[in-house]
Amino acid sequence: MGRRTLLLIAALVVAVLGTAAVFVYAQNAKTEGTTAQQLVTVLVAKSNIAVGTTGSAASANGAFTATAVRATDVVPGALSDATPIAGLVATIPVFPGQQIISAQWGATALTSGLTVAPGQVAVSVQLGDPQRVAGFLSPGSEIAVIASGLDANQKPFTRTLLSKVAVIGVGPTTVVSKTTTDATSNVNTEQISTAILTLSLSQTDAEKLVFAQGTGGGQLYFALMTKDSKVVPNAPGITAGNLFK
Repeated sequence: MGRRTLLLIAALVVAVLGTAAVFVYAQNAKTEGTTAQQLVTVLVAKSNIAVGTTGSAASANGAFTATAVRATDVVPGALSDATPIAGLVATIPVFPGQQIISAQWGATALTSGLTVAPGQVAVSVQLGDPQRVAGFLSPGSEIAVIASGLDANQKPFTRTLLSKVAVIGVGPTTVVSKTTTDATSNVNTEQISTAILTLSLSQTDAEKLVFAQGTGGGQLYFALMTKDSKVVPNAPGITAGNLFK
């Protein structure tokens, strides 16, 4: 057999092997991609689950919902049903939208990690991204609380309600749906990122915070303060009458 013939056979063998390797790689990539896109059913929290709540109680109260998510989005330890945690209690707060994982549950609840100043109380509020400085707040941040709403005469106002308030807890970000209807009866639904923030306040300031958020369609904004920030609480604030003065 001539040298040229041997070289030709060798070239054909290399070509066949190369083609086979490419085919196997493509098939593996296709299989991996298909597996990643497969839907997996996991439990997701529908409502807040407080520390100390048993899995059976949360399930009975409708706090869980079975949701189909992509395999790549499943959190390690995620549960598909509540049976494994029925006799356990939540050791940390669980918020709406979170996948239920075994690490959140145990035989006994952990003690609170909040550091509340002596003589004060802890109060939590749920705010969207713009209202919480786009997520830049963290435990230890010092903030001013700005309230916007209607006064006793149904006139709109915006005023600084509190200053030098300590943030002592920030929950995970969750997405909630908000549905509104415009003047032409068109229904619009948008997804809003929110988080629960916990503050350490005196009784009076806690009452002010709750009142400002719940009265007259009021809305709260948290403003991040630094050591050089100059904030005057209880200043006249802004109304339609002095907005451009």
